[in-house]
Amino acid sequence: MKRTIQSISIETTIGDIANQADIKAVVNAANKDLKTGGGVAGALHRKAGKKLEEACRPFAPIEVTEVIMTKGFDLPNDTVLHALGPRFGVDNPSDKLLKRTYDNVFNLLKRRNIDSVALPAISIGAFGYPKKDATIITLRTLKSHLLTLNQVKTIRFVLYDEDTYNLYNRLIDKIFDETL
Repeated sequence: MKRTIQSISIETTIGDIANQADIKAVVNAANKDLKTGGGVAGALHRKAGKKLEEACRPFAPIEVTEVIMTKGFDLPNDTVLHALGPRFGVDNPSDKLLKRTYDNVFNLLKRRNIDSVALPAISIGAFGYPKKDATIITLRTLKSHLLTLNQVKTIRFVLYDEDTYNLYNRLIDKIFDETL
């Protein structure tokens, strides 16, 4: 689904984040060691090839909320932003840490003048964050950055299942209909 908010196309799709050819940067829901794994990190590392892990090695380990940037290598994207979100119930306060993770992603987009980005649902899945709570934090954080993301034309949430996709769409409509 696509909608335009503050002249930014905000999109939701079910799909493979490693196959977003029309997007300049993808966000990796990274692990602290910046290695291949399951989920988003596994998909991106497999498609990007061994050079991605080699490029990440000097930055590892990263801290919760930290975001580092590498080339995309064999991905169809120029850039990968590796973001370490909190593990729910382990990294506390989880809500503030998840917000800070997304703040750091959006601030890096601004600093690097990146005009399109594909994001996964950070901390949902293996990190155990409740889907609805994480989605609300994600979208409210995005909303707080909208007026300063001047160069961004497309923000695409690439989600892994229909339930998460439907949740994002319901909450985008609700959260962005609230007064800015």
